Amino acid sequence: MAFSDKNIINSWLQNAKPWVDAIRNNEIESRILVTNKAITNTILQKKPQTVLDIGCGEGWLARELNKSEVWTYGIDIVPELIREANKQGGGEFQVVSYENLSQKTIKKKFNVVVCNFSLLGNESVTKIFQSVPNLLNNDGYFIVQTIHPAAESDSAYKDEWRKGSWTGFSDNFTNPPPWYFRTLETWKKLFQDNGFVLEEILEPINPKTKKAASIIFIGKIKRSRPKNKRHTLKKYFNRSLKSLMSD
Repeated sequence: MAFSDKNIINSWLQNAKPWVDAIRNNEIESRILVTNKAITNTILQKKPQTVLDIGCGEGWLARELNKSEVWTYGIDIVPELIREANKQGGGEFQVVSYENLSQKTIKKKFNVVVCNFSLLGNESVTKIFQSVPNLLNNDGYFIVQTIHPAAESDSAYKDEWRKGSWTGFSDNFTNPPPWYFRTLETWKKLFQDNGFVLEEILEPINPKTKKAASIIFIGKIKRSRPKNKRHTLKKYFNRSLKSLMSD
């Protein structure tokens, strides 16, 4: 079967309610033990005032950041998840597809853009990386938490579509979404090719399994700074003075 980004969307449209229930009831052990705290702490270390959460789901991250007085704008393609996010509050939420993500649709800039286990596709992920620089303030950060490449040690280590699974989830979940596996080097290249300096890579460890529960990439936007006009004029006058003295 050929997988695509559309398969991922269809799966989440079907599984929105079970997901909301799973988050509300703390059913996902790895999130409670490791990954929720890991992404929250990583964001807060950057001391942002504003955050864009791409693939925000039911909005749990916005509510968590709101406790530290960080304002979050969340987007997701699944209307049911956005309805739940708006119902629970803690930020501002809107239905926006990854393909439509741009300054025209968001009309804001942020200190941090975050994707927390929300970059599962192929073409859509490329589009996100191309769009994010225009949504960040100067010196802004793009933070991505995703499945650790080493977690799939039984498969060939190459970029490819892989079959999804709801292992560890309740029986209410159906039609697991496929996902596009990327090697570590491919992830690095996505940041570097789209104007980011990859400042740090974190590997949160699950205290029970002693294995990496995820991988977190921290990219800082790299913008060319305008030349200092005062410095340029000073150099010009120094050259002119030298020229006059030599004459």
